[in-house]
Amino acid sequence: MLSRRDLMKHGAAGAAILAAGLKPLSVSAQGDELTIAYNVNLPSFDPTVGLSAVNPTIQGIYQSIFDMYIGQKPDLSFEPGILTEWGWNDDKTKVSMTVREGATWHDGSPVTPEDIVWSLERAGNPETGNPIQFVWSKIGNFAIDGNVVTADVKEFEPTLFKWMAFLTGYVMPKAYYEKVGPEGFEKAPVGCGPYKVEQFERNAFLKLSAHEDYWGGAPAYKSVIIKFVPDATSRVAEVEAGKSQVAFDMSYEEFDRLKAKSGLNGVTTPISDIAMIFINDVEPMTDKNVRQAAAFAINKQLLIDRLLSGYGVAIDTLQAPEYAAFDPDTVVGYDPDKAVALLKASGFSTENPVKFKIQTTRGFKPKDYEMIQAIVGMWRKVGIEAEIEVYEIAKHFELRAADQLAPAAFYNWGNSIGDPATSTGFAMFGPSPHSVWDGQEMIDMIGPLWGEPDDEKRIAGYRAVDKKIAEDALAIPLLQYVQPIVYADGIDVTPNVSGAVLPYRMKPSA
Repeated sequence: MLSRRDLMKHGAAGAAILAAGLKPLSVSAQGDELTIAYNVNLPSFDPTVGLSAVNPTIQGIYQSIFDMYIGQKPDLSFEPGILTEWGWNDDKTKVSMTVREGATWHDGSPVTPEDIVWSLERAGNPETGNPIQFVWSKIGNFAIDGNVVTADVKEFEPTLFKWMAFLTGYVMPKAYYEKVGPEGFEKAPVGCGPYKVEQFERNAFLKLSAHEDYWGGAPAYKSVIIKFVPDATSRVAEVEAGKSQVAFDMSYEEFDRLKAKSGLNGVTTPISDIAMIFINDVEPMTDKNVRQAAAFAINKQLLIDRLLSGYGVAIDTLQAPEYAAFDPDTVVGYDPDKAVALLKASGFSTENPVKFKIQTTRGFKPKDYEMIQAIVGMWRKVGIEAEIEVYEIAKHFELRAADQLAPAAFYNWGNSIGDPATSTGFAMFGPSPHSVWDGQEMIDMIGPLWGEPDDEKRIAGYRAVDKKIAEDALAIPLLQYVQPIVYADGIDVTPNVSGAVLPYRMKPSA
């Protein structure tokens, strides 16, 4: 057992745990309790409102408390969630959804078709602050017949049902929310997922208890403590000292070291997250030569081999190999000589470098800051002088929504449904709040694809968009991530290609 002194030495999280009256944590997962060192704080409990709702890293917490309309298996294939059946009519003018019978909210009340209708109407209402409102608002005029919900299609959205397993696609409790309001909900959230919220200390920890009546079966661990540990080094210390039994997204060197230690195991899996550099259409990035030079000067495989211990997949488009529109024939490549020539054509050189700022997180993803340091070094050799600014991921969301990112900004883009609309579409369509490239050509190319009913034609259209992005360096894709997870002996961990670390998919070893 850890002593009171051990916990206090851990700092804020340890002190908060003691203040809340929680018992000290065991060195390895025992019985019904599990502790996870998480890499991001939880700013809000409502999974459908605000910028945190589109933060891919928080979705594992949300999915522990709330259920989605449609579920996903660890391999990203879709499965029933609160909806057991869903689909379009023949001419795609209506949708039909069958609501699961027997699901209950954490307060014991049943999940009803009225909850589904209210949740979808609320998500589509621009006044509620759902960042994906423009998707949810495309259906309306809901009707309920038993446990079947139907709705009219106001505007055809080819990815509608995929979104029901993605960001903000969570069912919310109508009666409870209307009773307590948004402030009351933040103080005491209620979902219908596998875990209930028991205690919460902002910036420190979240304690969950099992929803024993969960329709999918009671969780194996009756109590889960999620400790918010944004610093990667601290997450390593957590799992190595036994203060947490699961930790993830540490450096790969540390992952290899930890999994070799007695009492610890490790697993890696390629996930749907990609590392990319946003390009903002401000000076000097309005110069195509500068953008292309920045892309050609980056040796992506060297980054993977030297910084990520070989864990990663180099990419040249905003599609990972598992995505529907991935095209292996669109290649940028590494060509520093071409980068030098392009910069020379615009009057730049190592003696007279082009200068701009690049923003990055530090410790949010493995070696994120170190990758940008290495890229800046590669750029310097061809005539680009970039100043690094470090920010928290929440600041990135704020600046991106306001279209105020630096000329270059590192980001981890998550797309667990693998559709090009939710990668290339949102990242590069100027009117999207998730894009900072406002070029008319991208708007003209992507615009018609939003409602394209022929899916084969839609996917081909996005492949053409990605090719144009690569040719003109309107963004710089870097690599597909491999997620490292370290866990104590006595635990079985099922990794997810989505990258969501889910305690519900963990159980004591047989």
